Amino acid sequence: MPKLAIAPPLILSVALSLALAGACAVQANEPAAAGHHEVYDYDRQESWQAASARSQSPIDIVTASAVAADAAEPGAIEFSHTHGPVDKVEDNGHAVQVDTHATEATIRGRHFKLAQFHFHSQSEHTLDGRHYPLEGHFVFKAQDGRLAVIGVMYEQGQANPVAQDVLDGLQPGRKPAQHEIDIEGLLPKSHAYYHYLGSLTTPPLTENVEWYVMPAPVTMSQRQIDGFLSHYRRNNRNLQPLNGRPLIRYEG
Repeated sequence: MPKLAIAPPLILSVALSLALAGACAVQANEPAAAGHHEVYDYDRQESWQAASARSQSPIDIVTASAVAADAAEPGAIEFSHTHGPVDKVEDNGHAVQVDTHATEATIRGRHFKLAQFHFHSQSEHTLDGRHYPLEGHFVFKAQDGRLAVIGVMYEQGQANPVAQDVLDGLQPGRKPAQHEIDIEGLLPKSHAYYHYLGSLTTPPLTENVEWYVMPAPVTMSQRQIDGFLSHYRRNNRNLQPLNGRPLIRYEG
């Protein structure tokens, strides 16, 4: 990776503090986070209306422009209770989504609980201009209502047993109460990430969402990728401008 220029700590700290101040306003019962059955026209995204358009997602993550995380601040993402029951597996009208509430995470020193995760094809975020076949969004909620979304990239490779569990859960007659899942199999072993403040990627496109995009991809077989594509060949939002927002790199 190219050598990075480090922004002055005071400027970076002030920028992040101002952006984080409004983050509590985003609630997990927004349509994109709660699994309401809206259908979105990805071929007419210009018709989607956002209350604010300055801090939207997704973005192209230009790795050379990222600033190293402050070593004095908590930066790690730690997961616990990754294995638990599934409340629902469904095609919700705009994504394949899994509702499960067992997993907890400590993100930059704060406690969050998983509300749901879902998949986009092709990836919504790009890394230095590169799309991946799929991107998973793991939507976590803090007690104060703040949302943190962890983005995970998927590429063709070895079959993924947990991805197969998700696809099997979409079959008619499957009883979610009897279904369990371990999301660890959908997460990369490296918890390095790129962090910025953005928005939901479906209407109402609410801002002040914390994004943590993990660059290390997880594999699925081509057959499994095709299984997700059979539901949505394209359900990814167009890239949005960064507009000067800080982009932080944490090595993990």
